[in-house]
Amino acid sequence: MQTVANPWLWGGFVVVVIAALLADLVLMRHGGAHKVSFKEALWWSIAWVTLALAFNAGLWWYLHQTLDAANAGRIGLEFLTGYLVEKSLAVDNIFVFLLVMNSFALPEEQRQRVLVIGVLGAIVLRAVMIFAGAALLTRFHWLLYVFGAFLLLTGIRMWFSAGSEPDLEANPVLKYMRRHLRLTESYVGHRLSVVREGKRWYTPLFVVLILISVTDVIFAVDSIPAIFAITTDPFIVLTSNVFAVLGLRAMFFLLAGMADRFHLLPYGLAVILVYIGAKMLVVDFIQIPVLASLGVVFAILALTVWLSLARPPRPDAHG
Repeated sequence: MQTVANPWLWGGFVVVVIAALLADLVLMRHGGAHKVSFKEALWWSIAWVTLALAFNAGLWWYLHQTLDAANAGRIGLEFLTGYLVEKSLAVDNIFVFLLVMNSFALPEEQRQRVLVIGVLGAIVLRAVMIFAGAALLTRFHWLLYVFGAFLLLTGIRMWFSAGSEPDLEANPVLKYMRRHLRLTESYVGHRLSVVREGKRWYTPLFVVLILISVTDVIFAVDSIPAIFAITTDPFIVLTSNVFAVLGLRAMFFLLAGMADRFHLLPYGLAVILVYIGAKMLVVDFIQIPVLASLGVVFAILALTVWLSLARPPRPDAHG
C-alpha cells in the first residue's frame, strides 16, 4: 500500500485523535448526562471542523517541505474533498440515528452515551475496512470498477427512496431481536440488560445500540468506497474519514431539530454518489482533477441546502 505517511505522521494523527476524543468525553459530558443545547452543539461542531481544517493545513505544510508544491497541494485537496464527502454522507446517517432514537423514545440524557459508543465503534470499523480495502485495491485494481458500480447503484437507489422514511419495523435485525430476546417494555436507567427471576432481559437501550451499530456498518459500506474514488492512499482515506466521524455526535444534536428543513439533501447526496461512482468507472480513461471533484461536491451540497431552505416541504408531505 503506497502512502505519503511515515511513522511520524501516523503517530501524530493517533495523538491528535486520542486527545480530541478525551477532550470530547470530558468537556462535552461536563456536568453529567444532560440534554445538549443547540448552542453547545454549534460550538462543538465549529471546533471539530476547525480541528479538521487545521490538520489539513498542517499536513499540507509538512508535505510542502518534503514533496514538491504540486503534490503537496493535490494531497491537501484530496483530504479536503474526502472530508467533505464523508461529512455530507454523515448527515444522512444522522437522520437515520434520529429516527431510531425517536422510535424508541430514547431519553435525551442517554443519547450522548449511545453516540459516544457509536463514534468509537465507527472509528475502529473504518480503520479495519479502510486498510482491508486499500490492500485489496493494491492487489486487484479491477475492484475500483466494482466500487464504482456499487456507488452508482447506491446513488440511484437513494434518489428514488428520498423523501420516504425507512420502515424500522421491517428491519431484519429488529425482527430477530424481538423473536429471540426477552425485551423489557421500558428503560432501566443506563442498563443494557437486567436479570428478572433468573432470566436475562434486554432493555430498549440495548436495542437502540444494536440498531445504531448496524446502521453505521451499512453507512460505512456505502461511504468508504466513495473516498477511494478520490484517493487510494490509506492515510488520507483514514484521516479524512475519522475527522468526519469525530464531529458526528455534535452534528447530531445540531441537526436533531432541523431534519425537515434539509428535506432535499438526500437528493444531493444521491447525485454525489452517482458522480463519484461514474468517476471510478472512468478512472483509467478520464482523469478528473481533484479540485474539480471538490467543486462539484461543494456545488451540489450548496445548491441542495439552498433549495431545501428556499422551498420548505409541504405540511401534507411530512411523514
